[in-house]
Amino acid sequence: MSDNIYDPIKIGLVTVSDRASKGIYQDEGIPALRSWLNQVLFNPMTLVERVIPDERPLIESTLKQLADDERCSLILTTGGTGPAPRDVTPDATVAIADRVMDGFGEAMRAVSLKYVPTAILSRQVAVIRKASLIVNLPGQPKSIKETLDGIFAAVPYCVDLIGGPYIETREEFVKTFRPKSAIRAPRTG
Repeated sequence: MSDNIYDPIKIGLVTVSDRASKGIYQDEGIPALRSWLNQVLFNPMTLVERVIPDERPLIESTLKQLADDERCSLILTTGGTGPAPRDVTPDATVAIADRVMDGFGEAMRAVSLKYVPTAILSRQVAVIRKASLIVNLPGQPKSIKETLDGIFAAVPYCVDLIGGPYIETREEFVKTFRPKSAIRAPRTG
């Protein structure tokens, strides 16, 4: 019997950046995501990481591969969400979606507006593809943390509803919200 009482989860982490993918600068997005997740989640995680350029066909194929082949329950992207011509992450994300989760985009912008007025320029989206929740996040580590701190309370229940593992968070960082009927009694090892 396993000592771990928490459901394992597979999470895809994708940095979308021309310069990071070419090694011009070191990617800071995936390390920031990894650090945040390790701090907040109780679940044992398998992380599938990709650093790719701002190329829409490649973003689409990467997201499809992580959702369909790798079967990641949660996929977090960083970068490429602004109004610049090469910022195509949201476009690629919506193109491969089964459903768009508008509330996440609205909430992410609301969180960011507390810190910077340019948050209104963000085109971040979240979508469902099969049994995967895909969330576009900003590219800067500070912004990634602020955004996740602001929206993650809803992520575990969303993952529940699409057939994923039961995600459990450390309440001192993020208190997950689930209706009482969806709360599972803690398992024991």
